[in-house]
Amino acid sequence: MYLLLLLPAGASAQFGATPFSDPATGERYHIEAAGALWNPPPVFEIQSESLGVLGTRINAVTDLGIQQKRIGELRFVVRPAQKHKFRINYLPMSYNAVSTAHRAFVFNGIGYNVNLPVTTDFSWKTWLLGYEYDFISKDRWFIGFVTQLKVTDIQVNLQAPIGTEFARAQAPIPNFGGIARVYVAPNISITGEMVGIRIPNIDERYQAHYFDFDLYGTVNFNDFVGAQLGFRRVDMGYIFENDHGDFEAKGLYFGGVVRY
Repeated sequence: MYLLLLLPAGASAQFGATPFSDPATGERYHIEAAGALWNPPPVFEIQSESLGVLGTRINAVTDLGIQQKRIGELRFVVRPAQKHKFRINYLPMSYNAVSTAHRAFVFNGIGYNVNLPVTTDFSWKTWLLGYEYDFISKDRWFIGFVTQLKVTDIQVNLQAPIGTEFARAQAPIPNFGGIARVYVAPNISITGEMVGIRIPNIDERYQAHYFDFDLYGTVNFNDFVGAQLGFRRVDMGYIFENDHGDFEAKGLYFGGVVRY
C-alpha cells in the first residue's frame, strides 16, 4: 500500500508543464537571404601623396563629376540556433565619370590643370563576416551583440591626356556594436543596428574610423518571404601619413528577404 501511494507523486513530477514558444512570423528560419537597392548621394573625398609631393584634397562630386546612382547589397544569415547568427554581407559601390577638371589639383604627385579632360573610376567595395549573439531572445523581440570583420577596398583611377594615376586603400576593419528588433504587429518588425570602431589618436599621422547605422522595417507575408524599407548611414575615414580619405553614404533603401 505504501508503494502505491508514492507512484502518483512520481508521475506528477515526471510530466511537468513545458514553456510554450510561438515565434513571430518571419522568425522561424535557419537560412536567410536578403537583397536591397540603395540610392545614397556620394560624399567622397580623397588625398594622395607621391614622391614627396603633397596631394590636394579632392571632392569626387565637385572635382571629378561623380554622380548619384543606385547600388545593390546582398546579405546572408545562417542561424544554427535561436540566439546564434553568422552573417555575410557584400556591398559594392562603383562610380564612373567623364568630365573636365573644375579646378587645378594634385593627385599622386601629378598636377591636373583647369579644364583638363579626366575619366574617373571610383569603387568602394565591402565584404562583411560577422557573428551575432542575441543574449535576450523572446518571441516578439530580441537584443543582441554584434562582432564582425569588414574588408574594405577603395580604389580611385584617374585617366587624362597627361597619364593615368591610381590610388588604393584596402584594410580589414574589426568593429563591434548592437542590434535590437521588436514586432509591432504579428508580422511587422522594426530593427535597429549600430556598429563601428575608432582607432585611438595616438599618432596624428595614423587615424581611422568606421560607423554603420541601419534602421529598417520588415513586413513578413509569411515565414518565408518579406519586404523591407530602411535608412542606412555608412561613414568611414582614414589618415595614413599624408594620404587621407573620407567617405559617407546615407539614404533610404528597399529590398526583399527570403528564408528557409
